[in-house]
Amino acid sequence: MDSPLGDEVDDGVAVSSAGADPDPDPDPGSDAGSVVRIGVLVPLTRPGWVEAGQHLLAGIELGADSVNGSGGIGGRPLELVVRDTAADPLRAEAAVDELAGLGVAALAGEYHSVVARAAAGRADALGLPFLCSSAVLDALTERPTDRVARLSPPQSHGWRVYADFLLDAGHAHIALATQPSVYWASGVRILKDHLAARGGTVVELDVREHSPTALCDKLVEQRATALLLLVGSPDPAVPIVRAVRRDRRLAGVLVGAPAGQPEFASWGTLLGDDGAGIPFLRYLPEELGPLGVQVEASLRERLGRPPSFVAYEGYDTVAVLAALLREYGTDRARIAGSWPGVAVEGTRGRIRFGRTPGISVWQWAGAPIQVVDRDPERLDRFRVLRFGRRGQDR
Repeated sequence: MDSPLGDEVDDGVAVSSAGADPDPDPDPGSDAGSVVRIGVLVPLTRPGWVEAGQHLLAGIELGADSVNGSGGIGGRPLELVVRDTAADPLRAEAAVDELAGLGVAALAGEYHSVVARAAAGRADALGLPFLCSSAVLDALTERPTDRVARLSPPQSHGWRVYADFLLDAGHAHIALATQPSVYWASGVRILKDHLAARGGTVVELDVREHSPTALCDKLVEQRATALLLLVGSPDPAVPIVRAVRRDRRLAGVLVGAPAGQPEFASWGTLLGDDGAGIPFLRYLPEELGPLGVQVEASLRERLGRPPSFVAYEGYDTVAVLAALLREYGTDRARIAGSWPGVAVEGTRGRIRFGRTPGISVWQWAGAPIQVVDRDPERLDRFRVLRFGRRGQDR
């Protein structure tokens, strides 16, 4: 996802567990030193999606606390070395260079797809294992690599589930409000190809060329039955939603947001009732298991609000890396060569990595997918509209 949302924090550097910026190990790949370090990339300042970054970091920190509470990594504490990407690919690349020099055994996190792609490319070049928590862009690296793995489903999978939901709900004439971005452009291609193959039509409306009011006029002209927000939030997504909701000509038009803008509490705060009934993708199972229920309670306490799926992704990231570190130590090459042997119970199911056609990184193929919206009767409650998993709807 590549859109800003949330409040800024004070700075772009944070360190968890040890509480101070660490000195580099003499040998980044060795087991020397009293702690085991993981580098963490998260968007914590604008123009990054700050609220997503906060949830991702909360999950990662809770995961590290859980690891340390159960003896750490072979008796050594796990330490997180956190860097704020602020949704900037160049900043992310510089952070990867810095973290590699500080001796981290592996890299975790990131939410924005374009930023994660930059980080993955740099990590691959440096031989640094990277478990991407949340970014969905299919082309996370330019070439196949053993050094990068991903928890979230590929965009082509999730967005096809979303397209099938639209068709089954009777929406074959779709309009897309778009902004320039590799991520949004990828989403446009997926939707166009999938919908066209099933008799649907798609029209793009560039928000740089259409005000919210003009966008409404185009929806009427095109006779679209659904408008999908492939744009940043809160601007211009929020003004567009307000304009559509207030246009009586568009009373029957579905507004959708496959990238997940309505997932976070600020959506409801900004839009109130106008923010309900807007379907989006999130990556949770039909029902949380015992670990998920336990983690949900801890995350709720830590965040002071219900956790988003992004927070669970953060926790699962640390669970996977901790299992690898306990088994293989801090040797980067051994960690990078061990993705296919992972079998870890996460908050949202058992996590295993494999190769997915067209995807250049190790991929958790069993990541759960839901299409949900906020209930118009109660904005803090989500209605599950569709499930998808392992490449097929169910």
